[in-house]
Amino acid sequence: MTDSNRLRLTTVRESSLGVTPVTPRMRTMRITGEGLKYEPQFVQSAELRSDRMNADPIKINEQNSGPVNFEFSYPVQDGSLADFMQSMMFNPWVNTPTRDNDGTADSVITALTGTTDVVTCTSGPAFAAGQIARFSGFATGANNGVFKCTTGGATAPAFLGAGFVTEAAPPAPARIKVVGFQGASGDVTALADGLGSTALDFTTLGLVPGQWVKIGGSAAGDKFAAAVCNGWARISGAITATKIPLDNLPVGWTTDDGSGKTIKVWFGDQIKNGVTMTSQTIERGFMGQAVPTYIAQRGMVVGQASFNWTTEQVISGSFTMNGLTGEQGTTPLDASPDAETTNRIMAANVDVGRIAESGASVVSPNWIRALTMNVNNNLRMKTAVGNIGSVDIGVGELAIDVTLETYFGDNALLTKLLAGTVGNLNCRTAKDGQAVVMALPRLTFTGGAPSAGGKNQDVTMALAGMVSKDALTAASLIWDRFEYFEA
Repeated sequence: MTDSNRLRLTTVRESSLGVTPVTPRMRTMRITGEGLKYEPQFVQSAELRSDRMNADPIKINEQNSGPVNFEFSYPVQDGSLADFMQSMMFNPWVNTPTRDNDGTADSVITALTGTTDVVTCTSGPAFAAGQIARFSGFATGANNGVFKCTTGGATAPAFLGAGFVTEAAPPAPARIKVVGFQGASGDVTALADGLGSTALDFTTLGLVPGQWVKIGGSAAGDKFAAAVCNGWARISGAITATKIPLDNLPVGWTTDDGSGKTIKVWFGDQIKNGVTMTSQTIERGFMGQAVPTYIAQRGMVVGQASFNWTTEQVISGSFTMNGLTGEQGTTPLDASPDAETTNRIMAANVDVGRIAESGASVVSPNWIRALTMNVNNNLRMKTAVGNIGSVDIGVGELAIDVTLETYFGDNALLTKLLAGTVGNLNCRTAKDGQAVVMALPRLTFTGGAPSAGGKNQDVTMALAGMVSKDALTAASLIWDRFEYFEA
């Protein structure tokens, strides 16, 4: 016998559909339940028999599919949740420049030099002057923190003024990741509709239209004197060397010349829907058995997904997977998989900072009770004679629908529904200095009506919405994740 509490679900991203990497590095996924099936398909013979009985059933194929349920936490770079989201989005994450020793000392980050504040590292996306990076996992405490890049580069960027203590062989957990940018004193300003600069070239920082930013650091010298200019906003158009246009601005936004301030602006990784398939190998280990059984399923792709933000509930969701082949045995693909992530679970009431419709928070009198988003990639399993399982996966349209349940406080949303007004929707969730923004840049409400179901009840309205392609971002669904920001 075994118990559900002893299930271990691990995953690894595949480079080729249905092919598990050689000696895979499996990562443990945090789940609340699963309904994955690696099972045969049988049919009954159509033969006519005078004894009125049936011959043995005939196996015709095997199938691999089913849901994986989860509670939402920050989707760590290269972790299982982030990989499932990548599979759902049919596009890779676009990550800010990162260097990570990832468990092996002196491998990617090979030195910090105290006299010059230079990092020696292997090549990758270059760091740019003006970006700020978070250093963590270094042996010397003074080397951990947020520092501004003063000389860009891929293999020897400088962070002059950081005051590094020399580390000739940085340890296994050492990590450097760009988390934002910072202007010189008085350089970054708040314009009527965005941010401006004179010296810092905004086009060098890796920002794109549709991306979210958080303006202002925790120290008084790192944020605008006008408090209303510190907060979250979205890049609303083409970025120039001297201007970042913004919408979804904080309420009361005004101009501020940033005098005497070294303004910090935080940004992170982004993923938006595309056409590039990401598949995974998923292995379930039933660890409560005397000799555990391991069921591996290959070529697993997210066909459907749901996300739920409901009042007084944790944020939750489900990925429904479709895959090619499977096998079972008593030998795991990786005897020592990476442990699950430890980022805390996010909750709708406590951790959601804002749900906005067409740039404005949905608040009184139409408070939101629930937001549900369903994603369907319309996958088709392709089978072929002489092959057990599936040989390929066909991909259909990306269909996204939304339900927004609100109190019926006034007719503002009902008016938009009846007029067929095209808008947008975004939801920001933050916990422990990390944040995730889900954005639907073009949304039309297509159904819903207020109703009084009986005595002693609140009148609510469940608005149904459909998502379409947005011209600015060329996307229907976008996620931004902030690995670190200052409140």
